[in-house]
Amino acid sequence: MCPQCGSVSRDRFLFLSFVARTPESLGARVWETSPRLGGQYRSAMATWFQYTCSDYDESAHRGTVRIDLQDVALPDESIDVLLTPHVLEHVPDTGRALAEIQRVLAPGGRMFLQVPILQGITAPPTTPEFHGDNTPVFWRFGYDLVDTLAAHDFAVSMLCTQGWQSALDARLDEWPGPVSGEFDVASMLRAARTRRFATITDDVDATRLGVQPAYQFLTFECLKGR
Repeated sequence: MCPQCGSVSRDRFLFLSFVARTPESLGARVWETSPRLGGQYRSAMATWFQYTCSDYDESAHRGTVRIDLQDVALPDESIDVLLTPHVLEHVPDTGRALAEIQRVLAPGGRMFLQVPILQGITAPPTTPEFHGDNTPVFWRFGYDLVDTLAAHDFAVSMLCTQGWQSALDARLDEWPGPVSGEFDVASMLRAARTRRFATITDDVDATRLGVQPAYQFLTFECLKGR
């Protein structure tokens, strides 16, 4: 955690993905779901963009509006960029949520989607699972989420660090170091080999930003067609 702003590693990787991959867009209509960061971050975002932040159950986060991703109370084509970190896994109906996001994104709009990728293939939890905010997890996503996103008419790029791409290029079967117990990295490596990734930071900057180990950091960039 950054001692100055309170961001954790995934916050920084999401923001890096957004900055690295979005054309210059001061004044863009940006919607963020369940942002962890508080007033200083939100004020800065509102200075640069037409910024809206939302939450649904409000058990751990507070937004300016309450939005259910399965029934988004926003007009058609009203959002240019959606930042959605670690929310979709808590939504029961993935397809319905993605259809709603397609509806509210403007032509050429982008969604930067983070979910915990803990295994190679998507499946529901085998036992009840909760994250730190006590919200139930409905889906443990794998790299086949790309296919689901593509089926909802998104052009998808998987954004990663150099360390993950290097592991894939070396065709590793196991991670070369300690692995956090909740990650099935061997199945992640196998499933990821048939996918294409875009590296947005080298190992030096990844270390500086604290986005290590590399297998924990991935953001799906989802572009809506014009």
